[in-house]
Amino acid sequence: MPVGAGKKALLASLGLIASTGTAAALAGFWKKDDVVAQCAQPADLPASSNFIHLYPGPPPGIPCDAGPGPSACGRWEQNWDRREPASLIRPPKKNAENSTTGIIKENELAAATPKATRNLFFIRHGHYMVDGISDEGRMLTELGRAQAANTGKRLADLNFPWTKLVHSSMLRARETAQIIASQLPGVLVESTDLIREGAPIPPEPPVSNWRPGAQQFFEDGARIEAAFRKFIHRADPDQEKDSYEIIVCHANVIRYFVCRCVLTQPD
Repeated sequence: MPVGAGKKALLASLGLIASTGTAAALAGFWKKDDVVAQCAQPADLPASSNFIHLYPGPPPGIPCDAGPGPSACGRWEQNWDRREPASLIRPPKKNAENSTTGIIKENELAAATPKATRNLFFIRHGHYMVDGISDEGRMLTELGRAQAANTGKRLADLNFPWTKLVHSSMLRARETAQIIASQLPGVLVESTDLIREGAPIPPEPPVSNWRPGAQQFFEDGARIEAAFRKFIHRADPDQEKDSYEIIVCHANVIRYFVCRCVLTQPD
């Protein structure tokens, strides 16, 4: 990922830290430094790309970062989470620009700028009974429980001040989260339907063994994008200390989140 000269890279680190069968990605999210990166250019994408179809980008003459969702223009979108400090400051009144106004704007910008970093760990649930007829029949296998236990031990060994564990409400994710949380005393646990497994966007190129209907992509895509906007964002300005948060969910959700984190095409 090319990074602008003199700027810090977006991700502090990105790698596997969990046991076999349970994926975890660590991403350091946005302190107070500018981040400039360049993603794939539109010319690299076929006209039939599902990403271009669902996120065609703003009309001609509109800034690249004006629309919601992933950026299709290939440029880094500074205000990707609508929390870019400069965007939160009220513009000065017309013809009111003076030294005092400049000082006020500088103070407002400082107040709106995050002082801490959010560190997010994405963890896929453990191995489960894939032949279960319903969600409640798709519980973890013995292997899956061992994977979750090993992952919890690894996270505990890191000795970070864990602040929250958010998990999908599906059984295999709930069980994985419960086993992990049992090794992290005091961690706040939250369940949500937003990060249940689903079909966020049609894959490009298409795959023969996974073909959800158009309606499922339409419904799941909106839900998983809503989850991204709720849980994946830079720290609030009033957050004083770095936070370490765990999100236990599913492969398609994690893939979508990671692609959106680096503003690359999620298909």
